[in-house]
Amino acid sequence: MNEDRLKHSYAVGKKMMEIATSMNLSKEEVNDMFVLGLNHDIGYEFENSGINHNKIGGSILKDNNYKYWKEVYYHGKKQDEYDSIYLKILNSADMQIDKFGNDVGFEKRLEDIKSRYGEESEVYKKCIELIDSIK
Repeated sequence: MNEDRLKHSYAVGKKMMEIATSMNLSKEEVNDMFVLGLNHDIGYEFENSGINHNKIGGSILKDNNYKYWKEVYYHGKKQDEYDSIYLKILNSADMQIDKFGNDVGFEKRLEDIKSRYGEESEVYKKCIELIDSIK
């Protein structure tokens, strides 16, 4: 992964730990959330466009018996197919950490996504829908 993606993934993991701790999850779950954050964008290594990075990454992690593969597979958009507290934590953290690893909150993250993909892009629209479902 490139340096910015690594910074983003590391910061998502730290943010997930913060959220999990505030929810009084167990120490094991808090630690698991950091590892999940580190791995949530692994699919970018195997796909250039990034559009299906979640499904590609989740499938790879499933093949490797990773406990939270579904969270990776389903992250990044509002879900009707699968739900878990860990997916909610992942989506919340991911939508607050910018591509450089800065904790910028939901609104600045949306501005960043809009500037990179465009206001009419599917990526931007899915992120708005996801953030609305988190709030």
